[in-house]
Amino acid sequence: MPTTPDAEAAALSFLNDLVAKAQAAGADAADAVAVEGVSLSVSQRLGRREDLQRSESRDLGLRVFVGKRNAIVSATDRSPAAVAELVERAVAMARLAPEDPHAGLAEPGLLARSLPNLDLADSAEPDAETLYAGAARAEDAARGVPGITNSEGADASWGRSTVALATSHGFAGAYSGSRHSLSVSVIAGEGTAMERDFDFTSARHRSDLATPESVGRTSAERALKRLNPRRMPSGRLPVVFDLRVSNGLLGHLAGAVNGQAVARKTSFLRDARGSAVFAPGIRVIDDPHRRRGLASRPVDGEGVATKRLTLIDDGVLTGLILDSASARQLGLATTGHASRGTSGPPGPSTSNLYMEPGTLSPRELMADIAAGFYVTELIGFGVNGVTGDYSRGAAGFWIEQGEIAFPVSEMTIAGNLKEMFRQITPANDLVFRYGTNAPTLRIEGMTIAGAG
Repeated sequence: MPTTPDAEAAALSFLNDLVAKAQAAGADAADAVAVEGVSLSVSQRLGRREDLQRSESRDLGLRVFVGKRNAIVSATDRSPAAVAELVERAVAMARLAPEDPHAGLAEPGLLARSLPNLDLADSAEPDAETLYAGAARAEDAARGVPGITNSEGADASWGRSTVALATSHGFAGAYSGSRHSLSVSVIAGEGTAMERDFDFTSARHRSDLATPESVGRTSAERALKRLNPRRMPSGRLPVVFDLRVSNGLLGHLAGAVNGQAVARKTSFLRDARGSAVFAPGIRVIDDPHRRRGLASRPVDGEGVATKRLTLIDDGVLTGLILDSASARQLGLATTGHASRGTSGPPGPSTSNLYMEPGTLSPRELMADIAAGFYVTELIGFGVNGVTGDYSRGAAGFWIEQGEIAFPVSEMTIAGNLKEMFRQITPANDLVFRYGTNAPTLRIEGMTIAGAG
């Protein structure tokens, strides 16, 4: 797979030639994308090695335009005969496709002229023994904590991928990225009183991972804290979202400001641009250029230059996540957020999305809560993207007089995202562990359903 400048140059030469063939066959415009990857993963449970998997992929996608008609064809075979058939099929399909008034390549003036170096690719490639050793250290550390009675296992993995894109109007670029991860899940307690929990670490570079021992200990401590949970009465109380789940709220925001949803009027924020959506002081940012960021990208899926975008500024919705097609539907310009694979058209998606931290520590955030719910786990997908109605199963801890008191489970929290967003107060503990990140968040007056 392309992991060197020479190999990436060879991939781009192939794609440029493919695009030229499509134009020679009758396409008015075209672009081609190649995604190549390799991954290695291992797992063990109760000290015994279980799985070892390695995969390699080499996928290719060609999109052609004939007027306002377009078609996409994907393949894995790059032989001359297969390429000729790919081109012929794509152009023939495009001629029969319905017209799309918003179809087309990105505006030429928005194309990236150079790609920033975001340090996304780790040159080191761990072997299976190295991954097994990390998984063993994590599981051993977890099982060594008194009270841990069983294990669901530990997993370690590594992968590297390269994306190359060429268009008929002048863009050609490629970049590579890697990802290392380690996780462990263990069980505390006996019989019907058992509880499980987990921890993980993930990074572009192996040197940025947390130690296996810290991952193991944290998973064990979390499982032990969940023993003997209660179900609490229903009511309307403050809810605090732990770092492990707070990013989900930003995920719902991302869906609501996605250009496709807004253009189709299937978003609960479809008419909210320029209006206050959060409380004053709240800022939400999408930053594709975060160095070593898990969702960083130097260019988008249409060859458009990526840039930092403020979605929420002082509580006001100031931006949308747009690709070229959704931008044309809304009479706007793409924000450089097109994402794509090899078998489908580009669509808008976020990169490193995060909410800026507040000024209060999590402890200070809870200090005045006489009774409330601290959520560490969410269950189910009861969210309506059109209306904003929100209802999720939840587990975590009960808050009494500003302190974490005891574990609770089999609870449901409900509200409407429009009102929930306005009631959010962020803590000061933002940590970048995912592609989407938020600090601990407090929301006033959510409906909590429990024992009655």
